[in-house]
Amino acid sequence: MEGGYLVVGVMDKTLEIVGTDTYNYDVQKARLRLISQCTNLPSEGLMVEEFVTSDTCKTVWVIHVPKHLKRQPVYAHNKAWQRIDDSLIEMTDSRKNTILEERDDTAFDWTAEVIDDATLDDLEPDAILKAREGYKQRFPKLAKVCDGWSDKVFLDKAGLTVGGKVTRTTLLLVGKETSAYKLNHIAQIVWKCFQDGQVFGDIYTIPFVLTTTELLHRIRNYRFKIYPKNSLIPAEVWKYDTESILEGMHNSIAHQNYEKGARIIVTEDKNSLKFQNDGTFFEGDYRQYITGEKTPKSYRNPALVKAMVNIKMIDTQGYGIHKMFVSQKERFLPMPDYDLSTVDEVVLNMPGNIIDENYSLMLLANQDLSLTDAVLLDQVQKGKGISQEAVAMLRKRKLIEGRLPHIYVAKDIAQATDQKVEYSKHKGLADRKCEALLLESLKDHGSLTKQEVVRLLWDLLPDQLEDKQKNTKVYNILRKLRESGKIVNITVGNKSVWSLAKI
Repeated sequence: MEGGYLVVGVMDKTLEIVGTDTYNYDVQKARLRLISQCTNLPSEGLMVEEFVTSDTCKTVWVIHVPKHLKRQPVYAHNKAWQRIDDSLIEMTDSRKNTILEERDDTAFDWTAEVIDDATLDDLEPDAILKAREGYKQRFPKLAKVCDGWSDKVFLDKAGLTVGGKVTRTTLLLVGKETSAYKLNHIAQIVWKCFQDGQVFGDIYTIPFVLTTTELLHRIRNYRFKIYPKNSLIPAEVWKYDTESILEGMHNSIAHQNYEKGARIIVTEDKNSLKFQNDGTFFEGDYRQYITGEKTPKSYRNPALVKAMVNIKMIDTQGYGIHKMFVSQKERFLPMPDYDLSTVDEVVLNMPGNIIDENYSLMLLANQDLSLTDAVLLDQVQKGKGISQEAVAMLRKRKLIEGRLPHIYVAKDIAQATDQKVEYSKHKGLADRKCEALLLESLKDHGSLTKQEVVRLLWDLLPDQLEDKQKNTKVYNILRKLRESGKIVNITVGNKSVWSLAKI
């Protein structure tokens, strides 16, 4: 009735680990099998965990069983079941009627609760201005009249307040940082950044309508170029799409399970962004939203979602995830990933690099490729399983090569485009090209000071490097050439200069 856990491979009472035969099923196949064979079993929250003992290599499965959907008994083998003590019996009429007659009470909405000791003085004026801008973009026909509304009227119209009263939604979106304590919630987004062997970050709190943009500007985003061979005009794309970054943060805010009191975490590393928030998908799972065809019927935080829609922070038509996938496809990058192994949180990974060059070349050469095809090819490049039907379809169209389970994105089509992917500005020229340029300059000029060498190579070095790192890079190039006997450091007058070694 309320969900629970099923442990397979451990004896009752004695807890002796006897193991179990999983019948060639892995945990993902088992989960899909359970969903297909157990009518009304929710996919949200359903997970199979596998444990293997280190001494006897016996396998134990722990199946996380979610609570049944309202007014829908779960059927297995075409029958509904219930337990009485340790006995499993077909569901009694009284139990079945209890489920079928469940009341559909209005769910508690944490974000709609009025904060008795909060007033309009607890709100940040700049955040209200930002919310007004979003409101006018969402409702352009009301833009002029909106300018004439007082803050009190506007806040009610936008759903940020209710009858002039401040709610948790109000403080989350436009509240002053100094008033955050009135939420009785931590209300924070933690940003962690892993770059060049260093770890740093920051903490952002309310008002989220402003601080999410502040966090956006901290994320290291830059352009790189995709060069078609024999062409002087490259395709230049951003590592991350700005709208997608905000979509990830705003969705985390909108769908967070605030009753758990957890923080939202945004993790940035060299090649990806990760967004984590407590609470599973409230309706369906992410795959149903990729094509943009599914529209959710309900939300975990209706009051917060309504206000965020009104001030143009999110979309309620189910297009947010769809737009993220389309953006990755249009920039020839891997698709976003949602980690399905987590039970009580949503984890979104957004790649910012190229995994398989052939995949990116394929998207570049075939820009009319459907989003569905792009998603399937993305699964292939990441080594994830796809259905045999999908394999047959992609193989027939010569989009993949190899034999199961070792399939990969077709190389012949990618190479036939005669195009090459290069990380241009951010990657910089290869060390050997910098060395060649330096040697050529020394041949032309006879000698160069260290400052002149730095000026010569500076703009050719990767633009994501900091000044200190660029200086270290120049030092390493000079040291390598000196140790190889190609250049020497000499003193001319009072100056130390570099020149070609005499052979």
